[in-house]
Amino acid sequence: MPQIRPITDLRNTNEISEICHACSEPIFITKNGYGDLVVMSMETYDSMVGIAETDAAIAEAEAEFERDGQLFDAKEMLTSLRRKHLGTVQR
Repeated sequence: MPQIRPITDLRNTNEISEICHACSEPIFITKNGYGDLVVMSMETYDSMVGIAETDAAIAEAEAEFERDGQLFDAKEMLTSLRRKHLGTVQR
């Protein structure tokens, strides 16, 4: 469940930090009753960025498949890349 806190709670930085690390999700900060900021731990941020990058890569691959309609066998492609860039084939 998301935590919503007034901006005045930011005065107690240690408490906000502890909450961010304990709940592993963002804390929403309000100002005059309206959403203003989001605060989260570095770990939560890194996780969210990683998920977003993975989602973007999947969306790009799906768009490429719809555009080209071409699929490749993973083992064949890895073998080809190893030959091209390493000059060897690992089995």
